[in-house]
Formats: sequence, C-alpha cells, structure tokens
Amino acid sequence: VQLQASGGGLVQAGGSLRLSCAASGSRFNINGMGWYRQAPGKQRELVATITSGGTTNYGDSVKGRFTIARDNAQNTASLQMNSLKPEDTAVYYCAVSIPTYCCYWGQGTQVTVSS
Repeated sequence: VQLQASGGGLVQAGGSLRLSCAASGSRFNINGMGWYRQAPGKQRELVATITSGGTTNYGDSVKGRFTIARDNAQNTASLQMNSLKPEDTAVYYCAVSIPTYCCYWGQGTQVTVSS
C-alpha cells in the first residue's frame, strides 16, 4: 500500500490548513484511515482516525478544531485543521489499516504554525 500525503505548509496562528492522503495499491478494503503527528523531541501522537463506516476519533488537543473525512470509493482521507496553534507544529503522518495489517504509513508532511 502506498500513501501520498499533501497539504502541509506554513500558516499563522488562527489559520487553517487542509491535509490530504491518498492510498493506492491495496488488494484489500481499507479499514481505518488517520493522521498522527510528531513534534521534535516528542512521541508520535494521535490526531484523528476514521473508519470505513465513518466513525471518527480525535486526539484531545484537536477536538473541536480539526475534522477528518474520507472518500471510501477513492481511498482518500482529508484533515481540515482550523484555529491552528503553534503547538500544532509537527510532521503529520497519514496511516491506513487493512483487515490483515496495521499500519501503513505515509512519508509525512510538515505543518508549521507561527505565533
């Protein structure tokens, strides 16, 4: 499974960014799709996940500000990030799971929020 993530960049605090992830090459249905992030010197943490049925799960620090969505037919997921804060600065990784394996990871995209 190959993952192609896009949409990172530099934004001022309070601004918005939208990340996209496209999965390809899977012989199986994609179960979960999600985003994780890792800031310098910190462990990778959950941002948001979504199941094929649309059930979402968010990290506490992004609830109410970020929204994850997916298109099952296209095997794509998006992460709309609003009201960004400097502490959201991190490398964001797309991840997907299939029935037999978790997880495949994308290459990461940098999000930088300036104060």
